[in-house]
Amino acid sequence: MKLLKKSLMILLSLILVVSLAACTPKQEEAANEPATEENTEAVSEDLEDKLVIYSTHGEDMLEVVAAGFTEKTGVEVEFINLKGELADRVRAEKDSPQADIMYGGASSLYITMSEEGIFESINPSWASSLNPDFKDAENRWFGVMQTPVAIFYNSDVIAEADAPTSWADLADAKYKDKIVSRDYVSSSQRAVIVGLLDYYSKNASFEEGVEYLKMLDSNTKNYYGSGSLHFQAVGKNEAPISYGVLSSITDNINNNAMPLKIVDAKEGSIVITDAIAAIKNAPHPNAAKAFVEYAGSEEVQVKLANEFDRMPTLDSAIPQGPEWMQTPLKSMKIDWKNVAENELDWLNKWDTEIRDSAKDIQ
Repeated sequence: MKLLKKSLMILLSLILVVSLAACTPKQEEAANEPATEENTEAVSEDLEDKLVIYSTHGEDMLEVVAAGFTEKTGVEVEFINLKGELADRVRAEKDSPQADIMYGGASSLYITMSEEGIFESINPSWASSLNPDFKDAENRWFGVMQTPVAIFYNSDVIAEADAPTSWADLADAKYKDKIVSRDYVSSSQRAVIVGLLDYYSKNASFEEGVEYLKMLDSNTKNYYGSGSLHFQAVGKNEAPISYGVLSSITDNINNNAMPLKIVDAKEGSIVITDAIAAIKNAPHPNAAKAFVEYAGSEEVQVKLANEFDRMPTLDSAIPQGPEWMQTPLKSMKIDWKNVAENELDWLNKWDTEIRDSAKDIQ
């Protein structure tokens, strides 16, 4: 009897060894298997169940991006639209962040805040495809949308031969009272002012840049607090020349039948980069990295291009967007780091010493 029990124990031991040997290669193979739809649940286990976004973007667009991210990851998204208070809120919470993502705002702002140690350095897969002008060298922020600001004119009023061909031309005395633009509050107008000051500082001198802006102000008939009033002024020939966001120009051409012609300025158009960053020491760091990966992907850039007219920063996404995004325009070479360091002083100088506020129309 004892002999039988001993024989059975030996047999069971042999069966166990064989079973373990047979399973081990499969387990190793599964461990090394790349992520697929079947094993995404395991890959996603490291993500937190919530993500908080501070943004300047409209809620309709945020809802689309948030819903897509939740569908892919299962992470619940809370977003807060802070508009002009965005940077102040993120800075105030630096020592105890309440949000994971800062989404929206010009690159000059992100450059400054990066130097303040507010953003985490991360490495989304698509970042290597970005033009260096659209990202931080240390991967602390990334441009996910671009907004070209271009010169345009009413082609029913001005012949092409008489139209400006450069930003420098806008200071020519022959265009006195023939120019209108947005007012000081407009983000595109502010980008134009600091962009031009940087351009002149690099290619001539800061003082010449200031003189240029004084002549531009002298030639400007009015500054508008409303985008619709701004374009109506050009369309109705209150003044036939202006500059503005490319998407708004093409929208008024295509949808309002305005006879506007875009100028590919010799110096290039001024391109505002709209960025995203993961906040350092955020409460949900893994979800934050995953969101940046998603929000800057070609899939999302194409979606926002077609649904919200937001121009992609990825070259591969631009051809998949609306036709107006295919408009060939040069980009002005601007040192946005220099802008970030001087922006407040430059804008204060423009507002208090150069522009004529009596020309403002709300």
